[in-house]
Amino acid sequence: MLVRLLYVSKAVDLQGENHTEAILAASREHNASKGITGILCYGSGIFLQAIEGGREQVNALYNMLVQDKRHKDVVLLHYEEIKHRRFSGWTMGQVNVAKLNASIVLKYSETPVLDPYSVSGDVSLSLLEELMATASIMGHA
Repeated sequence: MLVRLLYVSKAVDLQGENHTEAILAASREHNASKGITGILCYGSGIFLQAIEGGREQVNALYNMLVQDKRHKDVVLLHYEEIKHRRFSGWTMGQVNVAKLNASIVLKYSETPVLDPYSVSGDVSLSLLEELMATASIMGHA
């Protein structure tokens, strides 16, 4: 059974760009063998990540992520059983929020600053889908 999980967290080290690259490299290396796909957004000290795959694999990965010391205040925003993947093109795609057009973020929030803590999981997922549709996601399968 396929599931999609969306969570938000805050970087412990605000120089998170180095951590983001390490997270992406590890994700791309390990996710393919586990059948996990997804995307990671980082900006202003906030991580927003969607992961998809088998229920057991996604749950195991999320449990590991909650224990990761590189971030804190991990909040599960959305979890659902799915019929198909939305982010199947990426073992872990990347969105650099600092390079986004503010109008895209503003479409889904009160301010042009990404703050998934202040919106619903559905809204955050819609933002990620628009980023995918507008080719704002970098990375490879």
